[in-house]
Amino acid sequence: MNTDQQKSVSLDSSNIFPILALLGAVLLWGSAFAAMKHMVGTMNPWTVMWLRTGIATLVLAPFTSRFSGHVKKGKDRKALALLAFLMPCLYFLFESHALTYTSATQAGLISASLPLMVAVGAGFCFKEKTTLIGWAGLAVSIAGVTILSLTGSPSSGATDPALGNMLELAAMVSAAGYMLLVKRLSANYGPLTLTAVQNAAGAIFFLPGLYLLIRDGLGPDPLNMLIIAAYLGAFVTLGAFGLYNVGMSKLPAGKASAFINLVPAIAAFFGWILLGETLTPLQMIASLIIFAGVWLAQYGDKMGKKKIALLNLKKNPA
Repeated sequence: MNTDQQKSVSLDSSNIFPILALLGAVLLWGSAFAAMKHMVGTMNPWTVMWLRTGIATLVLAPFTSRFSGHVKKGKDRKALALLAFLMPCLYFLFESHALTYTSATQAGLISASLPLMVAVGAGFCFKEKTTLIGWAGLAVSIAGVTILSLTGSPSSGATDPALGNMLELAAMVSAAGYMLLVKRLSANYGPLTLTAVQNAAGAIFFLPGLYLLIRDGLGPDPLNMLIIAAYLGAFVTLGAFGLYNVGMSKLPAGKASAFINLVPAIAAFFGWILLGETLTPLQMIASLIIFAGVWLAQYGDKMGKKKIALLNLKKNPA
């Protein structure tokens, strides 16, 4: 095995863990929709969001002394503050209100623009090059999200689609900014540090939810609500952000963001399994298209390079 082949094998092996981390993150995010749908049917969204970030912060509390030193001594405190403000604060705020005015279908279509926003932003901020195959993969995954969204039945009417769609677009801009900041800050801060900052800021930002929790309680089935809240807080809010931060720290921002397009397909699957929502054959095909697009964005370039290398070997066997 020559040096180039050894480097290629080493590179592929080093990418396995961040890819698995990203897959874990989107799996958790996708599963959260069914849990959130159940909770917001009983509790105020602000209460749910405060519980999510608050529980995640409590889980990390024993380790805060370890994290706080890095944050206090760091030179990127403004960037860290902006990171937390963008995600989860602004993102959850914009998206929760967007879904009040527009349909889930239209919001889903707009959310498909996130990977492209990140890819374009990474090109400007980090000079990351997105190849033609990479753009094709993103386009395929967005096409899959579009089909998945259009073939679904909206759960509620769109009272003000223009306003709702603008708010959803603002949520995507916030998410894109967050992802780009994670890429920049991951050079100086570990994924757990970034996750701790995000959740602590979110718990403070959504503090009005605590008042609503005290006023309204946990609903008719408090134990069930606490279990779901614990899952959302400890596994989704904490685990998903942590895993995604790991992936973003190891892979180019544009490629890492392509995994986000898996979320609608995973959410549809869990909605079908846990809530009995119908998943039509066309939606199943759309989910496969999304997975194909993400695969193409991740591995298309490598396969193309291998084919070129094989052709060169055939032309020059010596």
